[in-house]
Amino acid sequence: MKSFTHLKRLCLLLITFALLSCKNTELNVANSRPAHHTDTGFRNLYIEPIDKGPFTFMKMKYFGDEPFADQEQQAHQVPIAKPDMATLAMPNKQPQITWLGHSTFLIQHQGINILTDPILSQRASLVDFAGPKRLVALPIRYQDLPPIDYVIISHNHYDHLDARSIELLGNAPIYLVPLRLKNWFIGEGIDPARILEFDWWDSMAMKGMTATATPSQHWSARGLFDRFETLWAAWHLQLDDFSLWFAGDTGYNATQFKEIGQRWQNIDIALIPIGAYGPRWFMEAQHVDPEQAVRIHNDVGARLSIGMHWGTFQLTSEPILEPVQRLDAAVNSGMLSSGNFITLAIGETLHYQRQRDQNPITTRIAQKETNTLSGGNAEASAFGTFGE
Repeated sequence: MKSFTHLKRLCLLLITFALLSCKNTELNVANSRPAHHTDTGFRNLYIEPIDKGPFTFMKMKYFGDEPFADQEQQAHQVPIAKPDMATLAMPNKQPQITWLGHSTFLIQHQGINILTDPILSQRASLVDFAGPKRLVALPIRYQDLPPIDYVIISHNHYDHLDARSIELLGNAPIYLVPLRLKNWFIGEGIDPARILEFDWWDSMAMKGMTATATPSQHWSARGLFDRFETLWAAWHLQLDDFSLWFAGDTGYNATQFKEIGQRWQNIDIALIPIGAYGPRWFMEAQHVDPEQAVRIHNDVGARLSIGMHWGTFQLTSEPILEPVQRLDAAVNSGMLSSGNFITLAIGETLHYQRQRDQNPITTRIAQKETNTLSGGNAEASAFGTFGE
C-alpha cells in the first residue's frame, strides 16, 4: 500500500513537472520574439492598439461636427517648382534631394538614385475612381526619372505603397520593405530576389549604402481584415559620409526617436511628416502634428529636417497650408534645439553640403510655377504625368 502511495505521488510530480515545462516553453517562445511582434503580426509599444478604421473616419467626416477644409479649392496655394532636369540627370558631388510630393523623395548621391514611398498615381486608393485624389501634379514624368537603384517603403497604406507605381518601376530597382510585405510585391510581379525584408533595427550593407529599418509609431492594412499583419518602419540610410533618416508615417512617443538619435549622432537630413493630423482625437496616435514633428527633429538630432506628407492628397481636416504655417511658427518660437527645419516646393531640389562644426550649406534649385490642377483639372493632368 505504501509503495502504491509513493508511486501515485511520483506520477503526480511528473505530471506537474511536465505541465510546468510546457508552460515555461510557451513563455520562452513569447519572450524570445521582439516586443513589437504578436501571434498575428505586429504592434506599437507605447500606445494602445489603433482601432479607428475607415468607417469611423467616414462617419466623422460626413456625419460629425468636425469642420473639414476643402483642400482642392486651396490647392493653388501649394508652392510648386519646375525641376532642373539637367541637375537630376547629372548630380554634382553633394547629396541632393528632390521632393516629388507627399512622402515621395528622389535622393541622389554618388551615383545612387533612391525613391521613398513612390506614389505616381492620380489617387491614393485601391481603385482609380474614388479615394483621395492628387491635388498637385507630379513635377516630373515617370519616364524622365533617372534610373532608380533602390525603393524604400515605410508601410502598406495606399498613400505610401501604390500598385501602379510599383508596376511602372518593375524589377529595375531593389525594394527595401518592412517584414511580411515581400509576398505583396511578389504578387505584383516583382522578382523575389529584388525584395529585401527588414525588421526594426535590421541593417544591411549593399552597393552604395547601408540601410537600417528603425521603429515608427503607425499601423498597416490594405483591406478590412489585415490590420497589423505587416510591419511599418522608418529608415536610416548611410550613403558614404551622408546620413539620412526617413520617418515614413508616424505618431509621436518620447522613447523611440531618442533611441534613433542615440544610435546615429550625425544625421544630416531627416524627412519628417508634418501634415494629415486633424482632428487630433482621431489622428494623434498615428500622425504627428507640426509641433510633434519638431520634437522628432530634436530627438533624432538632425542637422536639417524637411517636412513632408502635406499638400498632395487630402487625407484629413486641416487647411492645406496649415502644416507649413504651424511648422514655421514652431521654429520661429525657438522649439528647435539645434539645426533647422524647412519645407520645399513640390519639384524643388536641395543640395546639401556639410561643414565641420557649422550649419550645413544648402542650395535650393527651384523655378517656381503655378499649380494648374486647382479648379477641377486634376484628373487629366495627373494621368498625363505617366506619358504614353
